[in-house]
Amino acid sequence: MFFRRKNPFSATDAFPLSEAVMEFDDSSSVAVRPARRAMDGMGPQGGQSAVRQWLQAGGLISLYVLALAGFVALGVVELRVLAALCALVALGCGVFWVVFSTGLYKKVRHRHLKLAMVATAMAAMLGVAYLAPVTQILLAPFAFVAVAYGIFTVPRTALLALTGGLLALYGVVVGLHAVQQPGGALLRLGMLHWLALALSLPAFIVLMGRVQRLYRSLYHASRKIKNIQEDAQRDPLLGCFNRRYILAALEEQKQLADESGIPLCLAVLDLDHFKRINDELGHLEGDEVLRGFARIAQQGVRGGDVFGRYGGEEFLLIFPATTLLPALNTCERIRAQVENHAWSGLLKGRVTVSVGVTQYVMGESVLEFFSRADTAMYLAKEGGRNQVVVEEPVARDDSLLPEAAGAA
Repeated sequence: MFFRRKNPFSATDAFPLSEAVMEFDDSSSVAVRPARRAMDGMGPQGGQSAVRQWLQAGGLISLYVLALAGFVALGVVELRVLAALCALVALGCGVFWVVFSTGLYKKVRHRHLKLAMVATAMAAMLGVAYLAPVTQILLAPFAFVAVAYGIFTVPRTALLALTGGLLALYGVVVGLHAVQQPGGALLRLGMLHWLALALSLPAFIVLMGRVQRLYRSLYHASRKIKNIQEDAQRDPLLGCFNRRYILAALEEQKQLADESGIPLCLAVLDLDHFKRINDELGHLEGDEVLRGFARIAQQGVRGGDVFGRYGGEEFLLIFPATTLLPALNTCERIRAQVENHAWSGLLKGRVTVSVGVTQYVMGESVLEFFSRADTAMYLAKEGGRNQVVVEEPVARDDSLLPEAAGAA
């Protein structure tokens, strides 16, 4: 009597879940449309990215400290040099900690932040090379490590300029060594190290520029693919999940409930007298009502709930790992918020929603599950609209589930 539509899960809607529900995120139903950032190394970074960079830089610094500690253990470098390096590391880490802890890093471009890290590392290695000339052996390989750390983010011209500064300061260090310790051997050794670094490091940066361009191309392509996937999951008018995604998510949650035994609830939400609103106020005003309702619903759901548009003015709300009472409370909250919302102009007091909600019975089909929630929604319509009706789930042995509830 109440179920007058064709099978919503017919073959025309069937598709592999792996294509429809990619990166299934419990929090993705809260925002109307996730903001897209230019994550090409040019924009401000989030907290997770900052922590990751901190750990990467700390690991590379630890390698250099470990190498210098080996020199100390072999007796070729004094302990005071290692102490000076640790002081420089502590100072540099303190500065960057202030940048991260105060949130200043969010105002700095990612490439500028990495360039500062690379420059700081090179300056520290030059300081150690000045204090202990024998550590010039470490300067060249770890200069390559520092450049490699920033190669995919810092522009090639900036790295070449930084290398020029490194070579200039290294030349000053070699000259100071020659003045402090007269004799041709140390000067020749320093010049050989300088020449090797001057010839190899710029060439490395130029060659890695090709890899850098390839990396950027692949990154931009992956972002475009991800955006296309996101658009395929979203309703273009409302920003919430579309029919294709919400049905796939329902099938996935049903399978999860069968495998794990966790509860699952579903609500069907339908705007009351929406055709009358379209006829009297026009389709543009009707679209505004849909957008307003989608915003209210998405703000009213919990982090793990999945909200999407089934079609027209009808929406589905999936409650993973949720029993009937919490789902009923959420639906009632949304209904009340829609009724009390400050709709503009002629819409005041005219926008309400009817909701049907039910709980999944282990082993039933998705169609049976959906039909029960849909029937409850039609009962809400026939009962006067602007209400939430619960269709009590009946187990296979015809006994009521313990979480069944009555009409609200």
